[in-house]
Amino acid sequence: MDSCIFCNIAEGTVPVRKIYEDADMVAFYDAQPQAPVHSLVIPRRHIATIMETNEEDVELLGKLLFKAQQLAVELGCEEKGARFVINCKEYGGQTVDHLHIHILGGRPFDWPPG
Repeated sequence: MDSCIFCNIAEGTVPVRKIYEDADMVAFYDAQPQAPVHSLVIPRRHIATIMETNEEDVELLGKLLFKAQQLAVELGCEEKGARFVINCKEYGGQTVDHLHIHILGGRPFDWPPG
């Protein structure tokens, strides 16, 4: 998808500060961090929302979440913890229509989120 910023990031046509990449995913620092640690993990394949996944995506979803956990540890969140967020559609606060996991850490977070 030419108009999807995350597809362009996955293809390497938009520069970002990458943390990790493989055949299935790319992880990078958020351009507008909301916490001392704020990075994103995205699938290379365009999936607009988590609501569009199906049984064939179970393995990919597991890989994305496991990599998010590994990166949180690498980024220094193991001791005090982190927040992993998947926003979905308008009411869920999704602003880029490409599935992504936020890794947020380095400060306390309230519940419920504001």
